[in-house]
This record gives sequence, structure tokens and C-alpha cells, in this order.
Amino acid sequence: MAKGKKKEAALSPEERLQAALVPESEQPYKVPENWCWTRIENITQILNGFAFKSQEYTDCGIRIIRISNVQDGYIEDNKPVFYPLSSRDSIKEFMLEDKDLLMSLTGNVGRVALINNSMLPAALNQRVACIRMTSSNCNKYFLFYYFLRKQFIYDCIKNSKGSAQLNMSTEWLKKYPVPFPSYNEQQRIVDRIESLFAKLDEAKQKAQDALDSFETRKAAILNKAFTGELTAQWRKEHGVGMESWKTRELVQCFEIVSGIQKTPARSPKDNPIPYLTVANVYRNRIDLSEIRYFEVSPEELDKLQLKNKDLLIVEGNGSGNEIGRCAMWHNELPVCVHQNHIIRLRSKTSDILPEFVLYYLNSETGKSVMQERAKTTAGLFNLSAGKVKTISFPFIPLDEQTEIVRILDGLLAKEQQAKEAAEKVLEQIDLTKKAILARAFRGELGTNDPSEESAVELLKKTLQNTT
Repeated sequence: MAKGKKKEAALSPEERLQAALVPESEQPYKVPENWCWTRIENITQILNGFAFKSQEYTDCGIRIIRISNVQDGYIEDNKPVFYPLSSRDSIKEFMLEDKDLLMSLTGNVGRVALINNSMLPAALNQRVACIRMTSSNCNKYFLFYYFLRKQFIYDCIKNSKGSAQLNMSTEWLKKYPVPFPSYNEQQRIVDRIESLFAKLDEAKQKAQDALDSFETRKAAILNKAFTGELTAQWRKEHGVGMESWKTRELVQCFEIVSGIQKTPARSPKDNPIPYLTVANVYRNRIDLSEIRYFEVSPEELDKLQLKNKDLLIVEGNGSGNEIGRCAMWHNELPVCVHQNHIIRLRSKTSDILPEFVLYYLNSETGKSVMQERAKTTAGLFNLSAGKVKTISFPFIPLDEQTEIVRILDGLLAKEQQAKEAAEKVLEQIDLTKKAILARAFRGELGTNDPSEESAVELLKKTLQNTT
């Protein structure tokens, strides 16, 4: 290392400059003529972290920045850990400064964030790199946004080692090429990026608010349906009052059965039949991305084969919010049965619409009833066919059921469209940000001033300042 330093020191300023410039053949892409290409090591100092001992963590003191804290563009610090303040002198080489760039070196490699004063004093843990500017000629925000590019993450992954978990070397990072414009251009690029991002973030917040309120709006619509508010005008027009609303237990209208228990003896052999598990049944939808098979006798198939408009309820789940998920079978497969963790409801009367009951069971009222019945003394949640049989639901005239289902189908379809539109906006904003970053470091945001002197001179000064 000392020999390397001597050799570098022995170079003339011009030789140091030529060594710092990236040869044209190695430049990733063309940049404006008054820019140049150099390498990260020529404009920064890269520091590795220390293996702090978790048994020495304290409740306050020097914040330890671990790899889990470094997210994509920000520091996540929900569960901070600290080291004693008395250790400051012994770990001074790992102490961080305001606006240091931090980068993950293991796992999700290449994630970068800036640390700020509010988190100091802080120290760098192992497998996190600190990238510190060595000259005022280099704008740290310019470098921060450069590292946020999609291409940089791709390069980090490509050049990391390890199969189970990626590990990136700081030696590779030091040699990574970076475009280097004048300082004023660096600042103009940062200002333009932040201006464009601010507008996009405003649109993103509106789209996210619409997305976050989807479940609330959906719950409100379903609540109106099963309190009679949704069809109040319809009843008025048809001369019907709320006295027509009764209650029934599910067992009065449905055949309710559990499915087939999976055992080693049911390994697919002579008569493999696809079956539904908890992983296939969600609220108001069936997910067949993964289909499993087990052995089913012709007698069992005759008894338990699913039929069109069967309702399927999830019997057990660790989450109270997920217990009782209900969906309708629409003959997605020509032949299919269900495992014992799924409860099947099949209509046995002509005066009830399965679609109406499906909406009720997936409403907040229906979910609340199933959650209450599914509670166990162990704090888990488990339904059974017996518990489901005695669940009460609104029993109303068939023509009003039909009207409620018609209105709900229309309203919820519009809500789903609004949700999907918001998701597309969020996706497009993300893509737009990536495109902005890609163009910014090619000099394509309209910020470059061709009359400014070549950044080669700025790089030369930077190298002289760091000698």
C-alpha cells in the first residue's frame, strides 16, 4: 500500500490526470464535450465499516448504521441500536459525518442513502461502505443521484460474488466510472432532478392516497349494501320496507362441508386430481398460479368435486384479518376438489344468490363475525364447518338481492378500475424517475453550458487538492 502511494506521489500532475481519466474505450457512453470521465476513487474516499458486537449495544449513545438501515435512497431507522459514547475515540475512524453517502455491500447490493445531522453521532457497521467527498469540487448530491440509477444497481449485481447472498467489493466500487462535469453543471443537474422529482412526488402522493383509500371506500359501499341504504330508493319505488329483511343461518341455505385431508397415502398415483389449498383462495378471487394434486377416489370425487358458484372459505390462518377469506368457484378447472382447510358452501335453495352471500361474507360485518367465531384460547384463528353453519346473514327478497348484486358489481368494478389506474400512475412515475436519472448523467436535461471550461481542468485541481 505504501509503495502504491509513493508511486502515485511520484507522478507529475499531468500524469496523475491522465491516470485518473477513463480511456475512451472504457467509457460507458458519450457525454458532452466539456465533461470527462473519471473513477469514483479519484473524487471520493471509500471507508469500510467495523464489526460491532451486538452484546455491547446500549439504549443510547453512538448510533450504529447497519446494512438493514440503508434502503433505496433513504435511511430506515425504526429500530436503532447504539454503542457507548465512551467508545468514540476507539472507533473514530468509523465515525460518520453529515451527508456521508452510505452504500450496502451485501444482499441488496448498491442501495445508497445520505445520512444527516439528526442521526449523528453515528458509526459505520460492517458491510456498509461510506463514500465521502475529498474535494469541494464534487457535489455529493450529484453522486447520490448517479448511484440511484437503475444501471448502477445492475452493475453492482453483475459484479458481486456469492450465490445465496451477493457481496460487493469496495475495490470494484473504487474503479467504477463516473461522468464529471463542471461544479456548476453538477449543481444544475441536481437542481433539475429535484425540481422534476418534486412534481412527480406530488402526483405520486395523490395516486398513493387514492390507492390507500381503496379498501375504505370498498368497505363503505358494502356497509351501505347490508344496512339497506344502497337500495333504499329501490324499495321505495317497489313499495317494499325494511320489514322484508330477515336473517337466516347459512346452514338453512347452503350445504356446508370441509374438504379432503392431505396424507402421505394421497400422493398422486392412479387418479391425480387438482385440489385447492389456502394459498389458492383469496377475497373474491381464486389464484391458480400454483396447482397441487393428490389421489382422489371416484367416490370422493363424485361427492366433493367443485361446481360452478360454490363458495369457498379459508378455515385457518394466523392472521385475524385473513381468516374467512371467501371466493366463488367459476369452473376455472374442469375437475377440482378442495383440501380440508377450505370450507365449501353450495346453495341448496332457489331464494338466495351465492353472489349476495359472497359480498356479505367479505364485508366488514361478515369478516368481523368470522373473526369472532374463529378466535381460540391460544390466540390463533380457526374456523370449522360447524362454526360457519350457524353464521347469520341478511335474508331478503330475491329481487332485492339481485338489485344489490347489480349495484355492487358496478360500483366495485369502478373502484377496481380507479385502483388499477392509481397503480399504473405509480408505476409510470417510477419509470419516469429512472428515465430522468438516465438522461441527467448523459447531459440530456438541457442544463449543460457548452461555454463552460472543460471539466478536465476541474478534475486536475481536484487531484491536486487530494495529493
